[in-house]
Amino acid sequence: MQKEQLVLIGNGMAGIRAIEEILKRDPERFEITIFGEEPHPNYNRIALSSVLQGDSSVEDIILNDYDWYEKNGITLYTGDPVVKVDKRRKKIESKNGVVCHYDHLIFATGSNPFMLPLPGADKEGVIAFRDIKDCETMVETSKHYKKAVVIGGGLLGLEAARGLLNLNMETDVVHIFDYLMERQLDAPASDMLKRELEAQGMRFHMNKHTEMINGKERVEGVTFKDGTFLEADLVVMAVGIRPNIELASEAGLQTERAIVVNDFMETSAKDIYAVGECAEHNGIAYGLVAPLYEQGSVLADHLCNQETEGYKGSLTYTKLKVSGVDVFSAGHFQDNEQTRAIRVHDEFEGIYKKVVVQDDTVVGAVLFGDTSDSPRLLDMMKKEQDISGMNKAVILPSENADGASDESSVVSMAADEQICDCNGVCKGEIVEAIRNDGLATVADVTKHTNAGRSCGGCKPLVSDLLSATLGDEAVASQKEPICGCTDLSHDEVSEVIKDKQLSFTREVMNVLGWETEEGCSKCRPAINYYLGLNQPEEYEDDYTSRFINERMHANIQNDGTYSVVPRMYGGVTDPDQLRKIADTAEKYDVPMLKVTGGQRIDMLGVNKEDLPSVWEELGMNSGYAYAKSIRTVKTCVGEDFCRFGTQDSIGMGIQIEKKYERLNTPHKVKMAVSACPRNCAESGIKDIGIVGVEGAWEMYVGGNGGVDLRGGDLFCKVETGEELLHHISAFLQYYREDARYLERTSHWVERVGLDHIRSVVLDDTEKRKQLIENMEKALRALPEDPWTEISENEAKQKELFEKKQLEVVR
Repeated sequence: MQKEQLVLIGNGMAGIRAIEEILKRDPERFEITIFGEEPHPNYNRIALSSVLQGDSSVEDIILNDYDWYEKNGITLYTGDPVVKVDKRRKKIESKNGVVCHYDHLIFATGSNPFMLPLPGADKEGVIAFRDIKDCETMVETSKHYKKAVVIGGGLLGLEAARGLLNLNMETDVVHIFDYLMERQLDAPASDMLKRELEAQGMRFHMNKHTEMINGKERVEGVTFKDGTFLEADLVVMAVGIRPNIELASEAGLQTERAIVVNDFMETSAKDIYAVGECAEHNGIAYGLVAPLYEQGSVLADHLCNQETEGYKGSLTYTKLKVSGVDVFSAGHFQDNEQTRAIRVHDEFEGIYKKVVVQDDTVVGAVLFGDTSDSPRLLDMMKKEQDISGMNKAVILPSENADGASDESSVVSMAADEQICDCNGVCKGEIVEAIRNDGLATVADVTKHTNAGRSCGGCKPLVSDLLSATLGDEAVASQKEPICGCTDLSHDEVSEVIKDKQLSFTREVMNVLGWETEEGCSKCRPAINYYLGLNQPEEYEDDYTSRFINERMHANIQNDGTYSVVPRMYGGVTDPDQLRKIADTAEKYDVPMLKVTGGQRIDMLGVNKEDLPSVWEELGMNSGYAYAKSIRTVKTCVGEDFCRFGTQDSIGMGIQIEKKYERLNTPHKVKMAVSACPRNCAESGIKDIGIVGVEGAWEMYVGGNGGVDLRGGDLFCKVETGEELLHHISAFLQYYREDARYLERTSHWVERVGLDHIRSVVLDDTEKRKQLIENMEKALRALPEDPWTEISENEAKQKELFEKKQLEVVR
């Protein structure tokens, strides 16, 4: 039987969810073709803020990788939007000239960011925050500029502002209303959020109307209608979205604010449908993920001829984490004459709860700081449950006066209550999957049920449900698989490599039964790291398993050029080094030289083909600004120059950096040495921070200056530089051996506990001696000149490519 031709316009979350639901119901029914405007597979747009803030990479937020499309027989065109729809001939045409006929056509074109039509809005440096490209623009801008203004104090604007703070930009948020996130919060909750964000470094300008954007070619500031002015090198507009309906309108579909659809997601044209932010149902265009997924499920039922009542609209609710603060809102949470409210306001604990009741039913709620009651409240609203006989302790069980139980709220939830609101997964479904499919981790549950796949806010509840369901069988520390190619965790893979003395990446995959023959971008670098850790002097590094930046010894930029950072030990340089950098920059037309926060010079805009030559011309060691390794040791000027300095911070910093440069570590490691407690080198927020005091050195560990800002913990105090190096070696080696690949020291210290690390590194003399010996062995095996490696790697890559081509011909 010939398959029906199904074409999807839009490769985003809503459209792909509809395709996933169709494949569940009838995987052989359709020949599916998908056109996407962005040059990426389907990714989690909700998680863009985590990419901007440095918590995730683009690869981390991919929901369906290219293998998924291939496995399901889907033809995917990325970076090629549809530009014409001929509904009479039932065909579409893409920007690149691809013509495709359809039996069924789905519009999932999403929304475009709304850009205020201000004078100067077209200047360089004025952007939105909507996609991966916007994130890349902000990251690149932060390397050259320092002042950012975000217009819009809604959720998107605050997420952008938090990310810009993490990029070390001075960040001002401009909002037209009295309080922040007015669509999700009431005034008291908003005020608490504002105070929290101000403590994090954001500056707010409320009730401000932007009049124009100043500057010549690039933005230099913004002027408000009241005559005030703010300097700005970057302006991010986060003032709302508009459904992307231009193509649908040109094709003759009925549009209002969005593409008008009925209960079965049908448009005004036969065999053409719409889902997601571009669809308007009963006068409402939804912008939250849960309604979009509900629409996709209804459309799948309809296309697969399964019985469905159709889409009846959605109760809007939001559960998220704003800059580290849990927030939940749902329904009609503003007071009016017909409503009454239960309120809890604890400023000491930073908790605010408001439940709005009308006609003995819960019609809305706002939770700030503690959202544990949100599943119960949402269920009450959806069922329009009569609460006339309930007291406050039943409606808000977390506020029960006796406070006797620490039991998770998930235990008392009914089987039909939703755990994951985004994906509509209830408690009963998860419990059944845990029992029937042998699930043991949060990742297992996500893989089998989709719970936690979107915003991730329900993962703590999923974890609690695992523990409650498995009881004594539950693993105290839930393991997370290394990637989707295996069910094994980082710890398990590392253990097998040690126990079986495995030597090659492919060998590990074969022995451990990898589901995909080639592995993926998550597991290959991790396996390569664990193999090198186990046999540092014997193992030959698998360069094909390294990230592109590590293979090229430079950071790839958004325009395809590279950033080269030569090493300057302790931030100290001399005329000869500066002359080499200047001459090389001139010879290869390097567009920009930038002093970094790590006290080095970044050469930005180097062409890939020039990298080996640039490194050879410089004749300097690489600063490894791209690698999961020791990055830099920042120093202050120390006792030789500063009147407050008590120790030779520069000398110690150079000694440390020369000893550990090029050392592979689970994640990037930043270090600093300050000559006194004034901490001018920012030792307090480094992975390893050294502070000089009178006659001694203090060593701090586990600091982090990123999104999860964390002050370092005092690890030990030693009198001599020799002792200090021994303790650094032991700590670093224990981190290398015990942490999971891509786990920062801050997360590792919190996971295993500082007391435990001290007991191993400080208290156990024999163990410390062994760690230092292992470190010395690893240091002896470190690589040499980067430009030699690049040339060798390029040759190996060519050889591998030619070998594969030959195999294909055969």
